[in-house]
Amino acid sequence: MKSKLALLAVLAMACTPALAAGDAANGEKGFKQCQTCHAVIDDTGAVLAGKGKVGPNLYGVFGRVAGSYPDFKYGDSVVAAGAAGLVWDEATFIEYVQDPTKFLQTRLDDKKAKSKMAFKVKDAEAAADLYAYLSQFSPAPAAP
Repeated sequence: MKSKLALLAVLAMACTPALAAGDAANGEKGFKQCQTCHAVIDDTGAVLAGKGKVGPNLYGVFGRVAGSYPDFKYGDSVVAAGAAGLVWDEATFIEYVQDPTKFLQTRLDDKKAKSKMAFKVKDAEAAADLYAYLSQFSPAPAAP
């Protein structure tokens, strides 16, 4: 009986969606710096966060191919990273926002690669908090 309960507990945990490790409330506070350039605008046009128009819309950014938001003029390096298979997820986002240019240079193995995003998040914890906050604005994946 105990082994059946243990198995059920393991299966239940496996079926539970993973939650971001960061603190969304802290991420919301941190996003105040990001909103200078970015906004989160859903598919209906409702502004959910931010007011910036310099950077791409961050609604649904996780799971999106890098450099692919429609009608946004990205830098060549982030487009190249997307063409090479970069899709934004927790790990890539956290690494990118801490040093966008270094991230692209490493990812593309190109010392001349650069990012238009000059801002750097101070550390991995703050980046994880931003991820936790922004992940709230990603629509649920479509059912198979």
